[in-house]
Amino acid sequence: MNTKIFCDIAELNLIKRFNKKKIVKGFTTNPSLMRKAGAKDYKSYCKKILKICKNKPISFEVFGDDNYSMMDQAIKINSWGKNVYVKVPIVNSQNKFSGEVIKELNRKKIKLNITAVYSAKQTEKILKIINKKTKVIISIFAGRAGDTGKDPIPEIKESLKLAKKFKNVEILWASVREPYNFIQSKQLNCHIITIPPSIIEKIEKFGKSFDQLTKETVKAFLIDSKKSKFQI
Repeated sequence: MNTKIFCDIAELNLIKRFNKKKIVKGFTTNPSLMRKAGAKDYKSYCKKILKICKNKPISFEVFGDDNYSMMDQAIKINSWGKNVYVKVPIVNSQNKFSGEVIKELNRKKIKLNITAVYSAKQTEKILKIINKKTKVIISIFAGRAGDTGKDPIPEIKESLKLAKKFKNVEILWASVREPYNFIQSKQLNCHIITIPPSIIEKIEKFGKSFDQLTKETVKAFLIDSKKSKFQI
């Protein structure tokens, strides 16, 4: 199975550029990336993105913090385009499981990207309440787990195993930290990995030998020492 690369970004000029790349099969965004990209009006900004990205799947996140507002926002976001996945966090800020929202939206045939997942136990919780028809992505935050000294790989492995019976469910490796994570996700047969633009560009340059890398590294040090006019 080929692991699909999604681009994790909200900047319009970068979406334009990466939408043209064959390697990029979809996009993910979140409120933090939107803010960083300078979005002032959430709806109109998402519509601008959809004008660029018309066919590839794209995830837009709800930011409501209770069941009613999550549901309301999700239904509105879903209406913006056929390629839209609605991102719903697995819990709200009070750590309350968003199960009712997920179940109801899934029943309404709304494509979901369940986000901020860290464990296979959480994956299991999601799988217990969804149908086997409507598309669901489960985003596991591997990089952030690694940042705290936790190994995310067993959680992704177990999640993939649990999701096997669901043809409509894809497991996504999120919060990438380095290009090698792409190789790791492929080794696990992970369905999707979402990657920032700078790391996608490094992945496109895969294939250099250790000899090439050694030579390039030494040359770079030499150039910098000459530029600095270092002497001993």
